[in-house]
Amino acid sequence: MNSLRRTAILLPTLLVLAAACATKGYVRETVNKKGTEMDQRVDAVDQRVTVVDGKVSTQGQQIDGMGSRVNTMETSITETSEAARGAKEAALAAQNKADSVDQRVTRLWTNRHNPKQVEAVEILFAFDKADLDDRAQTSLSNLTKDMQGNPNLTVQLLGYTDTRGAREYNYQLSQRRVDAVRRYLVERGVQLSRIQGVGLGPVTDSSANAQQRRRVTAQLMLEQD
Repeated sequence: MNSLRRTAILLPTLLVLAAACATKGYVRETVNKKGTEMDQRVDAVDQRVTVVDGKVSTQGQQIDGMGSRVNTMETSITETSEAARGAKEAALAAQNKADSVDQRVTRLWTNRHNPKQVEAVEILFAFDKADLDDRAQTSLSNLTKDMQGNPNLTVQLLGYTDTRGAREYNYQLSQRRVDAVRRYLVERGVQLSRIQGVGLGPVTDSSANAQQRRRVTAQLMLEQD
């Protein structure tokens, strides 16, 4: 009887304890499951943040690249503007030089039949050269003596080339030949104010051979009172 009474007393207690243990296990299992789900969600959020960071970084690099290209274009535009300005200045300088040459040529051409001319001396040059050889220096030596002996004499130097080569180069070559003759005269005491000269470029007269075209014609002029 006593055993049955004790059993009757202990059985509800055991059932309560069993129910409590079952409840704790359920709660623990539920908490663990929720924690796992939260961890998975956090990992997913981290992955999305990483992807977004990568996209932001890529877009930032693209923006930096666009900025570099814009800077390059601005530099190119600036350089082009400077080149255009330099070309314009060079063209104006060339035009001014051409106008000056035209004026000198016009003056010399107008006076080509001036009765004050007393003599013309031909100074010949080698092909593509502006150096004075021995024959040229001999001719200029006689011309120098004439000018030193008569202070009323002046000289006009007309430089020429043959037709070979570029026209602009030939104009420059003819001027270098004039400058060589002028320098020779000045170094030997002829005043620069008594010398006028201009390079006229290639001689197109077919009657003159190539050697005769490569020359400086020195026209001695007598200044009259």
